[in-house]
Amino acid sequence: MSHADHTRDPCPWVILNDFGGAFAMGAVGGGVWYSIKGARNAPRGDRFVGAISSMKARAPVTGGNFGIWGGMFSCFDCAIKGIRQKEDAWNAIASGFMTGGCLAARSGPRAALGSAVACGILLGVFEGVGVLIGRVFAAGPPQPMASLPAPMASQPAS
Repeated sequence: MSHADHTRDPCPWVILNDFGGAFAMGAVGGGVWYSIKGARNAPRGDRFVGAISSMKARAPVTGGNFGIWGGMFSCFDCAIKGIRQKEDAWNAIASGFMTGGCLAARSGPRAALGSAVACGILLGVFEGVGVLIGRVFAAGPPQPMASLPAPMASQPAS
């Protein structure tokens, strides 16, 4: 993407927006996941109570983890945009690489590098799929084939 995306907030504000959006997505997804898990693990008469207690205990944690990832990714993305003065898919790939590495840094350099590479590849796949989908929908519907000219009717000789 070589042009600036003017539908998003400017860089300092997009970090808060992405953090909040990622937190909400993680909390909702975690709520669904842990309520199902809690209901399945609860005794037969207490399925609803098990679902609610599991969801209350784990969904905010999942939301926080998603939020940290989204906020850190957005920070790196803004920094890279500022350094490169360019907006393209490489910014997201590099941001994913650095986010993955930073979040796994406590596990040691080998784990950090592995996580960085995995996140960079994941973001590369996301960006590649986004480019492909953009090209498919930018092309529009296929054009109908041009109709052949009608055959000339034979004219009687005069």
